[in-house]
Amino acid sequence: MTTTHLTHITEPPGVAPGTGYTHVVTGTGRLVQLSGQVAFDEHRNLVGEGDPKAQARQVFENLRRCLAAAGADFSDVVKFTIFMTDIAYLPAVREARDEYLSGLPLPASSAVQVAALFKPEVLIEIEALAIVRE
Repeated sequence: MTTTHLTHITEPPGVAPGTGYTHVVTGTGRLVQLSGQVAFDEHRNLVGEGDPKAQARQVFENLRRCLAAAGADFSDVVKFTIFMTDIAYLPAVREARDEYLSGLPLPASSAVQVAALFKPEVLIEIEALAIVRE
C-alpha cells in the first residue's frame, strides 16, 4: 500500500503476516528521528501514574507534538519502538496508537518488555522514525 511518499509492505513473500504492524515501510524524503517519549506533560508531570492507558495516550500526544515540530505527522511515521515494563500493556498502547493513527497504514514496529525505565513510575516509552516528503 502506498501512502503519499511511503510504501507499506504488510506481507513480504515467505514471511508470516504481522498483527498490528507492517513488516516493511520504505519511502523518500527527510528523515525525522524522535527520542523516546514518556507520559510527561509539558511541565514534566507524569500523566497516569499506574495507568498504562493514560500513559499510552500521553505518550502518543507527545509523539504527535514532536512530529508537528518537525513538520511531520503520524502519516509520515515508518517505525515505532515500544518499550514497556510489562508486555501486558501492549493492548493499551495499541488502543492509543489506533486513536492517533485512525485510517492510516500501520508503521513497522517493535515491542520490547524491559526490566525498568528511567523512573519506576514510567511504564511506557516509545521512539519513532518518520520520513517527511520534501
